Amino acid sequence: MSRVHDALRRAEQGGTPAGEQPEPVSPAPALEYMPLSAGAGPGVRLNIHPGMLQEVVVVPYQPAPESHLLDLNNSHETPAEEFRTLRTRLNHLQTLQPLHSVIVTSPSPAEGKTFTAVNLALAESNLAESSVLLGDFDLRRPIIHNLFQIDRAPGLSDYLSGRCTFPQALRRIEGMNLYLLPAGSPVKNPLELLNLRQVKSLFEELPRSFNWAIFDTPPLLFSADANLLATLADGAVLVVKIGSTTFDNVTRAMQSLCENNVLGIVANGARASELYSKYTYYYSKAE
Repeated sequence: MSRVHDALRRAEQGGTPAGEQPEPVSPAPALEYMPLSAGAGPGVRLNIHPGMLQEVVVVPYQPAPESHLLDLNNSHETPAEEFRTLRTRLNHLQTLQPLHSVIVTSPSPAEGKTFTAVNLALAESNLAESSVLLGDFDLRRPIIHNLFQIDRAPGLSDYLSGRCTFPQALRRIEGMNLYLLPAGSPVKNPLELLNLRQVKSLFEELPRSFNWAIFDTPPLLFSADANLLATLADGAVLVVKIGSTTFDNVTRAMQSLCENNVLGIVANGARASELYSKYTYYYSKAE
């Protein structure tokens, strides 16, 4: 934590020199669905079980250009190593406490929360024994469906509003243990939808079918959605961007999470030369 604070303070004082661009951290078929019966609306308790996943539509893994998703076929790729390290730490925490659902959020927009959530889910799903759900709970500005080039609906909002079943809201990536829950049809009041009892039931029952459920949420300081979801999830990961996120915003974001289980902070946007040289050295020697 102290290293993150020091980096943020240095970034605030120095920032990125004028004219210099910061170095990056890294680099579907249409679906038809039927509405539920008249007696099955929001608030009905969901009964999730592994057999339901057999009904999920399978889609190819075709990330959008410039999506910065992990290259799972390149084990020496340094950004992939960073997410494998994060995966290892979370898996260790899971052995110490009940930990299956994690929200990924940030203090403000454009700090890398979606980038982190998606690549963490990909890293977790790369383990043979892991079934992973990646959910887009940012109903205000959803983007996960664009990154994987799948349809936005049916998805989370359609399931919560009773217009489709839970399996109909999911997609499974072909050849992987990764299931996607896109945001679904646009809604006027996302917070009202997320306050439904069915959302709490969803969080309670997901561990029956998924080893990990990772959710992208809106920024903490711009809506109450992430704060609400943090009370339902087993833990929260806060993403900050070096040279952009202020120390004051980190403090306010942490305070807004109150006593909820904050698992840690991910520092995004660090220069490759500063963080990845050890991996380059290791692999050059191994080769």
